[in-house]
Amino acid sequence: MAVIGTDVTEAARRLKAGEVVAVPTETVYGLAANALNRQAVLQIFKIKHRPSFDPLIVHCVNVEEAFRYAVRVPPAAFVLAEKFWPGPLTLVLPSRGVVPEVVNAGLPTVALRVPAHPLLIQLLHQVDFPLAAPSANPFGYVSPTQASHVYEQLGDKIGYILDGGPCQYGLESTIIGFEKNKPVLLRLGAIPTAQLLQLFPDITFKIQVSSNPLAPGQLTSHYAPRKKVLWCQDFEESSDSDPLTAYLVFGSKRPAHAPSTNILNLSEQGNYHEAARNLYHLLRQFDAGPWHRLKVFPLPEDDEGLAHTINDRLRRAAASFS
Repeated sequence: MAVIGTDVTEAARRLKAGEVVAVPTETVYGLAANALNRQAVLQIFKIKHRPSFDPLIVHCVNVEEAFRYAVRVPPAAFVLAEKFWPGPLTLVLPSRGVVPEVVNAGLPTVALRVPAHPLLIQLLHQVDFPLAAPSANPFGYVSPTQASHVYEQLGDKIGYILDGGPCQYGLESTIIGFEKNKPVLLRLGAIPTAQLLQLFPDITFKIQVSSNPLAPGQLTSHYAPRKKVLWCQDFEESSDSDPLTAYLVFGSKRPAHAPSTNILNLSEQGNYHEAARNLYHLLRQFDAGPWHRLKVFPLPEDDEGLAHTINDRLRRAAASFS
């Protein structure tokens, strides 16, 4: 079984030996391997049961290294990198061909990120290669935001989990690609959409595909618990007293007849950042609980656009059961 620890040198030793290690990021925990080592990367796909058509994100120590793996970088990418790197932004750019094709799922592009988590930055300084690191969970399941989440799902498949504490954001990185040098939003993520629209008011949204994704997290069904999730437009259509139904709510509002023991609240105070941090933890709590189904509801829109991202994750979680 995996060892959970805070020894960055041990994590680096294992990565240099071609192993896969779980690592913290400010978004969610990642399942990391040397991005330039094809055999090491193939282990990620095997451990996660991840389809080969779904590309991985390459995590780099700084902006300069990240752009070394790309060509024909558009001016807008430099603007975004200056604003959000290090941080929860992934840029999909034309690949220079250095990163193995398996990382990019055979696409001519490469997904690049400079993370901000201090332990991961330390780790990247101790190795001389970037890290391919999708979320550290079985493919399609709820992303892990604590080291214990990784251990529960993959503890028997990897040797080491670098524990960086609870993730700051609790949502995956925002992913942006480019068409004719103009930014295209490929995945909603930890960066509120309002911030992106301030920079690029005409940004295009292409956040969902049924197959052959250009970036991680674009598939219609994703981020889902094992048990049934039902998307409900309002409390009236969902209110019942079934003891086997749990309800994921936000703020003070909740279904009238739902037992209090069946309520999972993203944020009692109606705080969207707290809701984002709690989202995956509560979906896991539902899966581990006594309930057979979970009813979820759209969060009211906020000025930052975080509700848009949380609602996106809830719709995808429910899509498997629609």
